[in-house]
Amino acid sequence: MEEDDQEMQLLSYSTTPHPLPWPGRSASVDLQLSISVGGPSVEALKWEAAEQIRLAAVEKAYAEHVMELTRREMEVAQSEFLRARGLWERAREEVQRAQKMRERASVMEITCLSCRHKFRPN
Repeated sequence: MEEDDQEMQLLSYSTTPHPLPWPGRSASVDLQLSISVGGPSVEALKWEAAEQIRLAAVEKAYAEHVMELTRREMEVAQSEFLRARGLWERAREEVQRAQKMRERASVMEITCLSCRHKFRPN
């Protein structure tokens, strides 16, 4: 209901003819004077605009906070990824060493078995 009254007041202010500016007085001064005549409705609009600005500032601060948290989480994730990559590389090297040792062991076993057959008496 209060909004309707404010709209009606604004409409009545905007539809009433304003006198032409006096010589030496600018149109912006007339505008400022006509707005200051608005009284409570203009104050309500100013308060609403200030509230919207305050809410926007709060939302901006929250978004910046979330962005900072996200940046930190990405840094931690990158660090963990690099650590995991290093562990994977070392594990792969260990597997390769183990495979080489197994190949050498199987060659030695074959050699030993063949030697046994050579030197085993029949």
